[in-house]
Formats: sequence, structure tokens, C-alpha cells
Amino acid sequence: MLSSRPAAVLAVVIVVIAACAAFAEGATGLSPGEIKELRESFELDAGARALLNAVTNNNDTRKLTYNREILLHHDDVYDFKLDAKGITDQKQSGRCWLFAGFNVMRPAVRKRYNIENFEFSESHLFFWDKLEKANMFLEAIIETRDRDIDDRELQTLLENPVPDGGWWSYVVTLIDKYGAVPKSVMPETEHSSSTKNMNALLDRLMRSDAAKLRRLAADGEEVSALHDLKKEMLKDVYRILAFHLGVPPERFTWRFEDKDDNIVEQEYTPLSFYREAVGVDLSEYVSIFDHPAHPYGKYYRIRYCRNMTGAPDMDFINMDIAHLKKFALDAVMEGEPVWFSADVGKGNDGEHGILAVGMYDYGALFGIDPALTKAERVQYRGSTPNHAMVLIGVDIDDGKPVKWLVENSWGTDRGDKGRWAMYDDWFDEYVYTVIIHKRYLPGDVLALLDTEPEILPAWDQMREAFR
Repeated sequence: MLSSRPAAVLAVVIVVIAACAAFAEGATGLSPGEIKELRESFELDAGARALLNAVTNNNDTRKLTYNREILLHHDDVYDFKLDAKGITDQKQSGRCWLFAGFNVMRPAVRKRYNIENFEFSESHLFFWDKLEKANMFLEAIIETRDRDIDDRELQTLLENPVPDGGWWSYVVTLIDKYGAVPKSVMPETEHSSSTKNMNALLDRLMRSDAAKLRRLAADGEEVSALHDLKKEMLKDVYRILAFHLGVPPERFTWRFEDKDDNIVEQEYTPLSFYREAVGVDLSEYVSIFDHPAHPYGKYYRIRYCRNMTGAPDMDFINMDIAHLKKFALDAVMEGEPVWFSADVGKGNDGEHGILAVGMYDYGALFGIDPALTKAERVQYRGSTPNHAMVLIGVDIDDGKPVKWLVENSWGTDRGDKGRWAMYDDWFDEYVYTVIIHKRYLPGDVLALLDTEPEILPAWDQMREAFR
């Protein structure tokens, strides 16, 4: 052992010297002259000194860059608004996709039962979503058991084993299998409203289970035995979810009072309630994306973009933003709310409920121009659809939308009592998905669903969006 140390040390020294030589040759470090040039480029005149004082004493530069011209020209008038009542609140969770899905369905329930307001239990489907995602994750671990641990797809799965996030297709698969219940039947808990601690425990358990399955597979264990062990592992997941979220009902009695003061009481299963209360075939809705990193006019699927084993991966038709806007406008004008996803972190005035391009003018304050095209923002990881909401109105000038009325799921303390005005140029830049019923789509678009989808990898920007 001792005799091998000098040779090892010499090898390390040679590697370090070679690395330093390569670094020097590439001249990638800042030289003293370059540092001097950078110092001299920053002139601390009166204007710069005022900005330095303002920025260093304010940890929210949005207050310094807020474009009041947009606010001054803003109004909350819309030519057309849907009869949407009540604002929901996902609180400290990543369930926007589920809240938005239910928000699309709530008006039908209010109308059918003649009630002023109604909310589904998000906790009910959230419970089953977590359990199904755990099952899918463990199945994927078994499927990829022979891969190197550094395999990119495997690492993508391990990064976030049982996330909160999801897509419209997740709503469809869940409600088709588990139905729905009113919020009073399975209300929120501390952990449905704030999922951080529950998720940390679930992720820790899933990674531990993944390691066990891979160790057994490496030791030659039969696949059937791995599946049997997975079933036992899921019992732990079910127990954790029950403790954190409560136990989903198999049957329940819903008692309510309608607008005419009639008291109604009826027994349901979750599936019978969904079929009677909503009565909409969600499979008739199509995901239309503006995914500018890929060619338009094509049909795509994203690997492992699903919440349920046996369900197809999330699919979409890729169209330019003008098509998304037309389809959404047609639907809203016909009185149908539209589920959509967007990068809500850009140009968002949460105090007044305004989404507008140029809402924060960093260029005027710092003298910079961090402009990227929509495609470049996606490709360079600067933008993804990170939030789902619902379109419930539109303001039109000369036949074209000026701004859109948005129903959010952040409670009534944010935005304009829970709603946002989304200006049309913001739609162009930051909306990525609309969910449209087939009746609003032309034949040539629907025909793309019959083509062979191009498969995108699990690390595609759109799969990573809702985490």
C-alpha cells in the first residue's frame, strides 16, 4: 500500500498541471487589465449613486422598476364575462393544475343544482394523485433497473419522485378513475394546504424504496418479486397520505340548500357524483401547446409525463400562439371557461392583478436589455409554464382581444380579489397551453391526433414545468 502512494501523488500533480496549462491557454480568467476596464466602465456619478443607494436599500427591485403607465391605462371592464362565482385557494401547494381543472367544471355544478357557489374537494383527487404517482415512480424504477445510476432519464425521475405538479391530462385520468366529491366531504388539511413537509417525507421514502429495488435487481431478483415488494411499499405510501390528507370516502351523503331555499340530500359514490354533477366527457378536450422549441403543426408526447401507470403520456398538438388565441377566444365567447398554463412569474403585478409585458422596466433602471425570443426563453431555461389558471372573460376592440379575465386559485387577498387581467401581448409571450373542446378545433388540427406522435424526452422543458 505504502509503495503505491508516490506514484498516485505524481499522477495527481500531473493532472493539476495539465489543467492549469489548459486554463491559461484558454485565457478564460479575468486579467488585471480586464478588471481595471470593468471598474472604469462604472462611473459613480450622481445618478448612479442615487440608484446604488436605492437598490442596496430595497430588496425588491420590482418596486423600483414598476411601470405605472400600465396601471394608469388599466381598467377592469370586459366586453364578455362568464358567470364564475367564488375564488379558490391552493395555498402553499403546487396543485394549480387541479384547482384550474375543477374551476372549469364548477359552473356546470352550480347551474345543475341551482346553487350560488360550489367547490370540489381538491384533497380527494390530490390523495389519489400522490398514490398513483408513487406507483408510477416505483414502476419506472423497476423498468429502468438495469440502467446506470447516472442515466439522464433515471436522474430526471429521481429528482422529484412524487411532485405536486401536473397537467390537464392528469385531471382527466384521475377523475375518470376516482370521480369527485364536494369539498365538504373531504376538506383541506394542514398538509394539503402546505405540502412541503409531506412531500419531503414521501420523496425520502421513494428514494429509499428505489434504492432497495435496484439493489435487489442487481442481485438477480426476479421482476415478479420486485413488483410484489412494490405493492408492500405502496401500503406505506397510503398510510402516510391518510395521516396527512385524511381517508378518501367510498360513499357519502351530500346535503345542501339551493337558491330557492330547498334542502337537498342525496347519497353518492365519487364516480356517480362526478357523472351526475358534471356530466362532461373530459376526453373530448385537446391540449394545444405553443412549444416554440419544436416545430409547429405536429403531434407530440413527453416520456414519463403522466401521473398514472397504464395511462398514456401527456400529449399535445403544437401550434403557434395565434391559433391558441383563436381557439380560446371562440370557446370563451361561447360561454366556456378555458384551462390554460403560463409563466406567471413574468410581468405579474400581484397587488393589482395585472399581467402585462413591460410591467417591470429593468432596462430603464439598470441600462440592460435581457431580451430573448419566446423560443430562446424556453431553450435557455428562462421560461416554462409554471402555473395553470382559467380564462373567464375577454375585452375586445375591433374584433381582437385586448385583455383577458383570468380566474386564479391564490385566494382573494391577491390580485383583483382573486382575478387577474391578462393583456393580450402577455398572452403572446407567456401563455403555453390552452385546453380546447374538439368542437372548436378545425378538422385539419384534429387530424393530427391520428398521426404518430413524436416522443420528447423526460427532461423536455414542458414536462419539467409543473414541479
